[in-house]
Amino acid sequence: MRIIITGGSGLIGRELTNSFSQDEHEIIILSRDPERVKDLPSGGRAVKWDGSTPDGWGDLADGSGVIINLAGESIAGENFFPDRWSEERKRRIRDSRLNAGRAVTEAIRSAQSKPQVLVQASAIGYYGPSDDQLVEENTPPGDDYMARLCQEWENSSAQVVELGVRRVVTRGSIVLSTEGGAFTRLMFPFKFFVGGPLGSGRQYISWIHMADQINAIRFLIDNQKANGVYNLSAPNPVTNREFAKTLGQAMGRPSFVPVPEFAFRAMFGEVSTVVVDGQRVLPKRLLELGYQFQFPQLEPAILDTLEK
Repeated sequence: MRIIITGGSGLIGRELTNSFSQDEHEIIILSRDPERVKDLPSGGRAVKWDGSTPDGWGDLADGSGVIINLAGESIAGENFFPDRWSEERKRRIRDSRLNAGRAVTEAIRSAQSKPQVLVQASAIGYYGPSDDQLVEENTPPGDDYMARLCQEWENSSAQVVELGVRRVVTRGSIVLSTEGGAFTRLMFPFKFFVGGPLGSGRQYISWIHMADQINAIRFLIDNQKANGVYNLSAPNPVTNREFAKTLGQAMGRPSFVPVPEFAFRAMFGEVSTVVVDGQRVLPKRLLELGYQFQFPQLEPAILDTLEK
């Protein structure tokens, strides 16, 4: 089966490519710079695209089995420490997601033999800050920048349903991985013995082990009953204080040095809301569909991540 992944050179895309290659699928990675996509497993190849149109790759959608749309400029930026959200950065973040969704939709519209399923990435930022309120897939959207962005992001490929293609929207949380992403930034102060809760520590963190991130996506692809929105987060979100304590213990580091919320907001601006404002998200629809988490609890998930 041919599988097309936009944003396939990113953290999740690389793991998906490795997973699919074990089943001898043909994997097409769409990239602005295919020459930089190195060490692809057997069956994988990179194809150039402009991030905005189906030019140069759209014909590959014809007869493909799955398209996974992960494309979008990094929320945190390319540097280790998050870049501030200037109006220009916000525009690029938004445009990169909406243009990719529209390009995928156009490619599917033009295909004679349409894909079986489209997986559209999104994020739990859709719900906005929720304090300690439990959030499920039917929770209304928030009204901050991230919430509005996620709504538009999801809508960018909504028309494929009218074309007869099953569509799954995955709202992602913090993925536990030492290869990149938010978790590496959360680990950083602990390496220097200055880790601890952020602000009050009472805000919730929703997380997922990389193995469950990949397995859940594949589960939703394979399950013909899967349609619509699914939260990709472990069923046991924890407070920021509990997360810091568990991470510190796993790393053999103290976890009592708090980071003042005002200092974090002053340093990083609006982007700080991604970690300062909590979200207590549950994967209700995923569990109802029968998915069984390999790592439902935080401590084993962090220990396994650090061992790898």
